[in-house]
Amino acid sequence: MENQEQYPSSNQTVVTIGDWIITLILMAIPLVNIIMLCIWAFGGNAPVSKANWAKASLIFMVIGFVLMIMMWGTIAAVFLSAAGMH
Repeated sequence: MENQEQYPSSNQTVVTIGDWIITLILMAIPLVNIIMLCIWAFGGNAPVSKANWAKASLIFMVIGFVLMIMMWGTIAAVFLSAAGMH
């Protein structure tokens, strides 16, 4: 009950297995996954547990994107360095 006191106006409903299955199917569709994560994270009408999961997923996507850019930059630098050595 203390969660209801902590979040008096939030949606404390339980996310069912069926809801999670639909959620995971939507996450497999490119671009739809990012849009739906933003809606669930910041839309305000998703259950608190799903909103927190969506926020964490967005954070991991950003971290993955940054690491991917760094990796491709490193690969490009290696190839450019090798191309300029001969």
